[in-house]
Amino acid sequence: MQGEGDGVLARTEIRGIQHITALAGDPHRNVDFYTGVLGLQLVKQTVNFDDPEVYHLYYGDEVGSPRTIMTFFPFGEGPRGAPGVGQATAVAFSVPEEALPHWAEYLRRLGHSKANEPSG
Repeated sequence: MQGEGDGVLARTEIRGIQHITALAGDPHRNVDFYTGVLGLQLVKQTVNFDDPEVYHLYYGDEVGSPRTIMTFFPFGEGPRGAPGVGQATAVAFSVPEEALPHWAEYLRRLGHSKANEPSG
């Protein structure tokens, strides 16, 4: 990336993803799952600036650190979309390996059957 008029080449190294945004259905179910089940913090709530009647919900660690943020546009109940070319269709959270049995059992008890599927 060229600096503004100074002729110096500035490099920006990207180390991972800053945040991920996804679409969701019911906003209350979304908040209940991400805060109540997974224990994330609802760190910010705004609106979708392209559709101000839709929330933009931000979850992350207790202070909203970059690379912990997952956001959602909960559009309510509507027809399900179909995966497109190049589209992410699954997201996985990183946890210490020794915590996997606990999380798998906890999520299974709550009815989340895909909790222990390997992510490859």
